[in-house]
Amino acid sequence: MTKSQGSESVTLRVPSDVLASIKTIADATDRSRSYIIVRALRTYLLNEGADVLAAIRGRDQIAAGEFEDIDDLIADVDKIVAGQAA
Repeated sequence: MTKSQGSESVTLRVPSDVLASIKTIADATDRSRSYIIVRALRTYLLNEGADVLAAIRGRDQIAAGEFEDIDDLIADVDKIVAGQAA
């Protein structure tokens, strides 16, 4: 994997068994270890990482006063249901 614009180098410790799996996958797919690791990190960010980032954004919205009280929301839903039932 060539260094792309906007990328940075990081150093990390990886358990030997994980690194062995990364190397095996890289060799089998004719890709670099960096490519495999970046793909794994992107997958994490799309799944569990996305949940963490969403929680952080939610906390920031609440801190900025961008929220609706749950009691108000329930009252609005009750009005909609009552209007549809009538």
